[in-house]
Amino acid sequence: MKKRTIIRIISRILFVIYMIFLVYFLFLSDGFGRHSGKDTYNLVPFREIQRFVVYWNQIGFYYASINLLGNVVAFMPFGALIRWVLNKRVRWYEAGLYTLLFSLMIEICQRIMMVGVFDVDDIILNTTGGLLGFFVYYILLLINRRSEENGR
Repeated sequence: MKKRTIIRIISRILFVIYMIFLVYFLFLSDGFGRHSGKDTYNLVPFREIQRFVVYWNQIGFYYASINLLGNVVAFMPFGALIRWVLNKRVRWYEAGLYTLLFSLMIEICQRIMMVGVFDVDDIILNTTGGLLGFFVYYILLLINRRSEENGR
């Protein structure tokens, strides 16, 4: 089996595992701000991000970090693995668009199911995470290619 095929298979398995964890934490777990049955939403960009930054000492560093960094970090694997899942070369803006659309879909599902909060800031943070994951993957890919070229 070719190295590329093995990487593709492993990446797809990792993506499925990642999606299972994501669905669990976003829809099923009791933590992470689930407000089941409440009709809450934020449609103002950067409102919650600003609130967490300005009032982090009242909100608590841990909770502010989990909300802001957690959303970014949680979507980094999506941006890193999307190329292998789709089996095509993905440009940075496509990775951003895929992450944005996926995040929007999650927020809409949360709104419909009344689990969590529909928050435009989550979409911003998740998309940022997807793009960061894409760029980290791309940088590691370039480093790997250069090391293979130098090793020949």
